[in-house]
Amino acid sequence: MFKEFKEFALKGPVFDLAVGVIIGAAFSKIIDSLVKDIIMPIVGMFGSADFSNYFLPLSKAVTATNLIDAQKQGPVLAWGSFVTYSVNFLIIAFILFFMVRAMNAMKRSMANEAPAPAKPAAPNASEVLLTEIRDLLAKKPA
Repeated sequence: MFKEFKEFALKGPVFDLAVGVIIGAAFSKIIDSLVKDIIMPIVGMFGSADFSNYFLPLSKAVTATNLIDAQKQGPVLAWGSFVTYSVNFLIIAFILFFMVRAMNAMKRSMANEAPAPAKPAAPNASEVLLTEIRDLLAKKPA
């Protein structure tokens, strides 16, 4: 039963696409927490632990100190959020790279396990007789 499942489940690019979608969705919250609660505070030791409030005002009317209020006052370049999302993306891409690599290794090992083709069956008595007759006719002068 498992052999039939392996043959069905590992065909075509559909499986690769499904892996990407499922893993991306499943790890989304974990990666968000990892970036927000662990990585960014370590990076934030050089500044503030909250990168989401790092922004560059694009107007003189922007005087707020947090991103939400600054966006209400005028245009801002929210580069801290971009850094956070970029780290999220890199972690997810890293995980997916190794998952696809492992999947390809599994496919290669399964291809190596393919059974050797069966040897053709020995000819039966009538086939042997017909082969002898053919050989005798081929030797007979024309």
